[in-house]
Amino acid sequence: MLDQGNNTELPAIPAKRYFTIGEVSDLCGVKPHVLRYWEQEFPALNPVKRRGNRRYYQRHDVLMIRQIRSLLYDEGFTITGARARLEGPQARMEASMSHQIVRQVRMELEEILGLLRR
Repeated sequence: MLDQGNNTELPAIPAKRYFTIGEVSDLCGVKPHVLRYWEQEFPALNPVKRRGNRRYYQRHDVLMIRQIRSLLYDEGFTITGARARLEGPQARMEASMSHQIVRQVRMELEEILGLLRR
């Protein structure tokens, strides 16, 4: 099980268009029932729902979930505080998302470098 307090231990996000709730759970270190709860609490988190009400998350959803996870678990925000932070000025959210994208790209590049060195 992943340590809840450290985003750097989360796996790289695969290059896919859609992710199931189980895949997102593994990628973000959060149980599926928590993801469903967060959908109710964070309006911007709105995965595509298809047949049988199955959820399909996109890359931006996974990044947002990681951001929510970081706010709640690492920075100690309450749900209300995290929601306020995410719904704050657009520039702040974009800066945070950009930081996470850069971190993700770096992790993927380090993974590729490791494969090339073998």
